[in-house]
Amino acid sequence: MTDKTISLDLYKANAALQLRLTRLLQESGHHWLQSMQQTSAEGLAETSAKIEGLLQSASWQTLATLPTESFWRLLRASDAKTAQQIALQNQAAFTQGVQQALQAWQEEITRIMAAASDSSRAGLPESWAAWLPRLAPHAKNGDEK
Repeated sequence: MTDKTISLDLYKANAALQLRLTRLLQESGHHWLQSMQQTSAEGLAETSAKIEGLLQSASWQTLATLPTESFWRLLRASDAKTAQQIALQNQAAFTQGVQQALQAWQEEITRIMAAASDSSRAGLPESWAAWLPRLAPHAKNGDEK
């Protein structure tokens, strides 16, 4: 394995990690937007139905409470609980994705370092030769993960 090959392989591994993290962030944002659109649409439908019912009323007192009722409907406990559940699900999925991405990246870096230690260290820069045992301790013995 040459210096250029090691550098290129490490660059590719880092770029792949960056790509996976970027995708995770985009997917997470998409899930948030989708969840909030659904919640908003449901709230709008419910509020519209309530308003339609109130507009049929002949009571001024009932019509006067319209803005207040709409506001408090938005703050209902069930809506807050739904939003909290969505937030927890989205965060759990994002966290799991980040863990998987980091694990795959670590395994790839370890594989690259193990391959580098298997090749002649004479061609490696001095700094690589010094850091190699620290980055892939099992590579020193030739053991694979």
